[in-house]
Amino acid sequence: MAEHTEAAAYPVGLRLAGRRVVVLGAGQVAQRRLPALLAAGADVLLISPSATPSVEAMAEAGELRWERRRYRDGDLADAWYALISTDDPDANRAASAEAEAHRVWAVRSDDATAASAWTPATGRVEGVTVAVLTGSDPRRSAALRDAVVEGLRDGSLTAPHHRARGKGVSLVGGGPGDPDLITVRGRRLLAEADVVIADRLGPRDLLDELPPHVEVIDAAKIPYGRYMAQEAINAALIEHAKAGKAVVRLKGGDPYVFGRGMEEVQALAEHGIPCTVVPGISSTISVPGAAGIPVTHRGVSHEFTVVSGHVAPDDPRSLVDWEAVARMRGTLVLLMSVENSGAIAAELIRHGRSAGTPVAVIQEGTTAAQRRVDATLATLGERVVAEGIRPPAVIVIGDVVTVGPATGR
Repeated sequence: MAEHTEAAAYPVGLRLAGRRVVVLGAGQVAQRRLPALLAAGADVLLISPSATPSVEAMAEAGELRWERRRYRDGDLADAWYALISTDDPDANRAASAEAEAHRVWAVRSDDATAASAWTPATGRVEGVTVAVLTGSDPRRSAALRDAVVEGLRDGSLTAPHHRARGKGVSLVGGGPGDPDLITVRGRRLLAEADVVIADRLGPRDLLDELPPHVEVIDAAKIPYGRYMAQEAINAALIEHAKAGKAVVRLKGGDPYVFGRGMEEVQALAEHGIPCTVVPGISSTISVPGAAGIPVTHRGVSHEFTVVSGHVAPDDPRSLVDWEAVARMRGTLVLLMSVENSGAIAAELIRHGRSAGTPVAVIQEGTTAAQRRVDATLATLGERVVAEGIRPPAVIVIGDVVTVGPATGR
């Protein structure tokens, strides 16, 4: 987009791959512009007696060729494009005149009105390049660019795809519950979906933002018939993907952290259906953080261990070595453990963990309903019952529970 000026610039996209670009000066302007030129595949020649550490690192990595000297006449003879950004006004004027003589499009950092080209504020989102020109107001250009890019990223600014999309499923981790904690890629894919199959623990508020044509399916209410619950979800994903729909499987937290995400990926692969996996912010670290608890802290804990407690310690199906877990000195984070919290605490104490170890239980973390209940291993089971704790809740065990300010408890 370009705003009107007395002599409006003609916007064009330069294809610089393999073509010579000369950059004069290696200060802050060059440091900002060089990454985009390198990403475009330009053959960059940098001419400057000195450079910022970042630019010097690009040269040392072989991303560009650097001649450590000042500009001299003839440097632009073979260039397709030039960035003139030295701290010498006379050199900039001379280089600009040379560019004009050789018909080389040139940008000048010190005097945009004397340049033959302007650099727009640019951003890229999933193959889309956004470029904004507002003449002599670069800050406004950047602000407009940021607004458009953010809208494309979070799905608030969308446009229909007019080319056929291949069938497939996006397995999206929705984060711990707060809708602002989904990744920008996850939110964009939601905005492009035809069908969303959502877990109960996914960020429900995001579903209200979807257009009316989007079919939202509650995974907990899919008819099971002869299927187990997970098999029925797999069958629904396959059915809608084969119908040519853009399908998003929205899960809470991260799809691969006790989320059975790989089972769904495997089921799709068996039917030749591609699946894009979008990681999510796991409740294992985000929920304690939201409650003022770091899972590690210098001098307190050098490790944290995540365990699912959906199976009681004395259940033969349990895969957890509770004796080994009890011997660990770091932080223990329990998911899906509300029902078995008392039994887990007793097992840890039985294997040597101190009964006085601090514990925090955070229910519905990162949401408006978040609440925190503190206990010790000895009192955990009774506190969970007395406070009426219900899932979803994250249980944190270890000295990190007490390192934060008292207001966090």
